[in-house]
Amino acid sequence: MENNQVRLALLTAVAPVAWGSTYLVTETFLPPDRPLFAAVVRALPVGLVLLAVRRQLPPRGWWGRAVVLGILNIGMFFPLIFLAAYHLPGGLAATLQASAPMVTMALAWPGLGERPGWARVGAALVGALGVALLVLRSPGHVDAVGLAAAFGSVLVSALGYVLVKRWPAPVDNLTLVSWQLVVGGLTLVPVALLVEGGPPRIDLPAVGGFLWLAVVGTGLAYHCWFLGLRRMPAGVVSLIGLVNPVVGTLLGVAFAGELFGWTQAVGMVLVLGGVLAGQPAVQAMLRQLARRSTSTSAMSSSISSPAWLRSRISRRSSASSRLPSRSAGALSHSGKKSPRGSRASIRPSV
Repeated sequence: MENNQVRLALLTAVAPVAWGSTYLVTETFLPPDRPLFAAVVRALPVGLVLLAVRRQLPPRGWWGRAVVLGILNIGMFFPLIFLAAYHLPGGLAATLQASAPMVTMALAWPGLGERPGWARVGAALVGALGVALLVLRSPGHVDAVGLAAAFGSVLVSALGYVLVKRWPAPVDNLTLVSWQLVVGGLTLVPVALLVEGGPPRIDLPAVGGFLWLAVVGTGLAYHCWFLGLRRMPAGVVSLIGLVNPVVGTLLGVAFAGELFGWTQAVGMVLVLGGVLAGQPAVQAMLRQLARRSTSTSAMSSSISSPAWLRSRISRRSSASSRLPSRSAGALSHSGKKSPRGSRASIRPSV
């Protein structure tokens, strides 16, 4: 069982690893200042391909749910996260996004009955602190629009994740992902046309960047993410999402020449430690080790205890001292019986 949980957690981690490349790919290959167009290209084409492959529309009673999930997880989340990125420093935006596990746990408790427990809440706090150390720099200019967009993206994504679990889909995971991508992409098309106008000119590097973000960063990533979300607690899955800024930082150091010092190293250790500490398999392993340690220490203390040895020796000596007195008593009473009516005086031995 624990091995299955570990494999599922690793499969779910494919999503934040792929999302960690989004910033580098966007800055290096995609047309500048067209976030809504990039969001449409990420979601709609791969969603239509998956829908054509699966060939299954939502059943009766599920159209409304598919629309709600697509709008929350794609249609609203993508514009809000891009808006936060444009109005806030990158490190601050990522740090605010790191509050997603705590918001998800807060919504999953009343919505799904998933009580997070102190260990998981502590892991989320440690992970958020690690993200702050990893990416947070001088705050710079901070405005209300960016803050509202950042917290709004956290809230809509957490609500969408909880609803995915609250509404078990009667289809396989790829079909569920295709519905959400198509709905979200169609929702973004008119918004992108109104805000940004027509599509920009796209060169060959941009085509490669869009293919990477659509196939790996969206199709594969959301398939792995929702696969883990449907089988693990929502709070556990949201903790795995903290791997995203770790991968983004490493890619920035490797390909963009970004600085990496002791502060970033400590932050990375805290993030990964928080992610691991929040996983059920790791918690079960730690509890098992604690039980073994407790039982081993109790056994060793009982074996080496001087009180135990003294008690054992005392019981043996008292047993051996009682044997002669019983024999003497038996001999003293083995004589002739006292005459009836006579008073025999028995003096205690000194």
